[in-house]
Amino acid sequence: MLRRFTPVAWSSNTNVYEVNIRQYTPEGTFAAFARHLTRLADMGVEVLWFMPITPISKAGRKGTLGSYYACSDYSTTNPEFGTVDDFKKLVQQAHEAGMKVIIDWVANHTGLDHVWTTTHPEYYKKDINGKYYDTHGWDDVIDLNYYDQPMRAAMISAMEFWVKECNIDGFRCDMAHLVPLDFWRQARLALDQVKHLFWLAETEDIIYLDVFDTCYAWRWMHHTEKFCKGQLTLENLVGLLQVYREDYPAFTCPLFFTANHDENSWNGTEYEKYDGAARPLAVFDATWHGIPLIYSGQELPNLKRLKFFDRDTIEWTGRNQLHDFYKILNQLRKQHPALGNTLETRPVRIATTNNEQVFAYARYYENRQVLVVLNLSPQPASIQLPEGKVQGTFTNIFDKRPFIITPQLTIGCKPWDYLVLTD
Repeated sequence: MLRRFTPVAWSSNTNVYEVNIRQYTPEGTFAAFARHLTRLADMGVEVLWFMPITPISKAGRKGTLGSYYACSDYSTTNPEFGTVDDFKKLVQQAHEAGMKVIIDWVANHTGLDHVWTTTHPEYYKKDINGKYYDTHGWDDVIDLNYYDQPMRAAMISAMEFWVKECNIDGFRCDMAHLVPLDFWRQARLALDQVKHLFWLAETEDIIYLDVFDTCYAWRWMHHTEKFCKGQLTLENLVGLLQVYREDYPAFTCPLFFTANHDENSWNGTEYEKYDGAARPLAVFDATWHGIPLIYSGQELPNLKRLKFFDRDTIEWTGRNQLHDFYKILNQLRKQHPALGNTLETRPVRIATTNNEQVFAYARYYENRQVLVVLNLSPQPASIQLPEGKVQGTFTNIFDKRPFIITPQLTIGCKPWDYLVLTD
C-alpha cells in the first residue's frame, strides 16, 4: 500500500497570501517587498506564496519581461528581483515576522532557452523531427521528459537547493497534474528527509491528494462566478461543497479564493467576476473548511487587472480599506476553536426561511460556536433561523457589538451582506 503523507502541523489552519513580486512595488525586488512584511504580519498573513522567483527565458519571451512560468534556470533567482542571498534574507525576515514561505515550482516545462536545453537535451520531449515542443501549445515553454530518470534527480536536486539554501517551507506546484504523480511522490519522499514541507497543488485531480496536502478549489471558483451571473442556484453551490466533503481525503483542506494571478490578469478582478459577492465570498473562504488565499492587492482593494508580461505596479495608496477586514477574519480563524480544520468542526448548513438567497452555516467545538450568514444576492433579505438550532448571545466580529438570537428573531440582510457571529 502506498504511503499517505501527513501534512505539516502548522498548515492545518493557516492562510496563504500570493506575492506577485514584479507588480508589488515600483522596484519589483525582494528588498522592496520586504518593507510590506510588518503590514502583512499585522493583517494576520501566515504563509507567503511567491510566484516563480527563477530567471525567465529570453527566447520566445512574451511582452517586455516574459512569463514567470518560463524558467531558464531552476537554481538561481530572476536578477530583476535580486540575488539568491537577497531572497534568503527575505525568507529570514518573513520567518522573524512569524510567517512561512513557499515558492512556485514549475516542473512540467521550462522556457525555450533553459540551461538544460544545451547541457542536457535528453531531459526534454522531442517530436518526430527531434525538436522540443509543448503539449498544450504554449509557445514560450517546452515540456520535460519524465521518463528520463536523471532529469527527475536533477529536478529534485534543484528543489532541494531552495530548501537547504534559503530554508523555504514548501512548494506551490504549478499545474501539478501535468507531471506524473509518481514523480511528486519521489520528490516528497526525498525532500521530507530534509525538512517537513507544505505541498500545495494547482490541480483538482483527487488522485494527486495522495501526495499533496491541499489543492485548488477551482470548481468552487467557477461555480460561484456562474452563480453570480444567474447560471447556477445556491443549491448547486451547496451540492458542490458536499462533493468536496465526500470525495476529498479527510485531512485535505481545499484552497478557496476569489482572485489569483491567472484570474486577475486573464479573467478579471473579483469585482468584475463576482460584483458585490466578492466580499461575502471572501468571508466564506475564511470560515469554511479549507484554506483561504488572498492575492496581492486584494486588501486595497485592487480594482485593475495586472498585466502578466509587463510591469504594472499595484497602485498602493497607503489606505488599505480591507486590511482590517482580512485581519479580523484571519484572527478569528486562528483564535476560535470551532474554525479548526478537523472532522469535528466541519461546517453544518443552517436552513433559513430564504434558502434561495441566503447561505447560513455554523461551526461547533464542544460548547463553542460560530455562525455565518451570507446574503449572496443583490437584493435585501429577511430571514429566520430554525427554532432552537442557534440561539444565545453572540458577538459580531466586525463591529464587536452583541447580537442576541432568540426564537422567531428576524435577521435583516442588506444586499451582499455578511454576518459572522461568535459566542
